[in-house]
Amino acid sequence: QVQLVESGGGLVQAGGSLRLSCAASGRTFSTYTMGWFRQAPGKEREFVAGISWSGGRTYYVDSVKGRFTISRDNAKNTVHLQMNSLKPEDTAVYYCAAATRSSDSIYPYEYDYWGQGTQVTVSS
Repeated sequence: QVQLVESGGGLVQAGGSLRLSCAASGRTFSTYTMGWFRQAPGKEREFVAGISWSGGRTYYVDSVKGRFTISRDNAKNTVHLQMNSLKPEDTAVYYCAAATRSSDSIYPYEYDYWGQGTQVTVSS
């Protein structure tokens, strides 16, 4: 079992930055693929970024490439999402998720554990 708690969301102007954090419980955190998803009102949950268990591989949805960076610290059981050059279309609730599979997981059904989400609002 893994429990995930996100933090770091808030209101920011377009062009600004935010850093989301996800704190995980459990001794097996370092074995999980971790991901960030987001969901805007009236839209489906969307994959944003993922990172392998070692941190050696990262992958992103095209719309955030070059602006967002995912990272993890297995010693501290944390994963982060650094978001730069934010746009109004990035506004959503952002969720941290953990997957037991080791492949590049980009679909919600591939993830086994979810946090409660943190709101990110980007004003124009």
